[in-house]
Amino acid sequence: METAERFRAAVEKRDFSVLDDLFAEEIRFYSPVKFTPFEGKPMVLALFGVLLRVFEDIRYVGHLEGTAETGADGTEAPTEILPFRAVVDGKQIHGIDMLQLDEAGRVKEFTVMVRPQSAVQALGQAVLAGLVADGLVPGPAA
Repeated sequence: METAERFRAAVEKRDFSVLDDLFAEEIRFYSPVKFTPFEGKPMVLALFGVLLRVFEDIRYVGHLEGTAETGADGTEAPTEILPFRAVVDGKQIHGIDMLQLDEAGRVKEFTVMVRPQSAVQALGQAVLAGLVADGLVPGPAA
């Protein structure tokens, strides 16, 4: 089974354990709400722990394949795009997960894009709260 299909099945089943095999050690995760990427497998796996709690009723609605430039070094990499629909904090969102693969077929760059803007804001607030609750980032200053 190819990487995107395994990823899709893991997310839809909320099977967090599969993600460890799918991600490269040096994975970079580009978020729609953070300018700099999350880096490294431990941080990205922890982030997915939060995301799998935040996204309600996530369902993938397509699968596109091709190649695209990576953000890190500008080289072309095999790229798979999974359009999705989900609910975050009561808001319907549309988005895509873009998985860029290394030579071994592991995800080396992961980019999430969502719309509309109100959904981006809801997603950002929910993810920040989850990251703080899990001790992955400090809470806002009082």
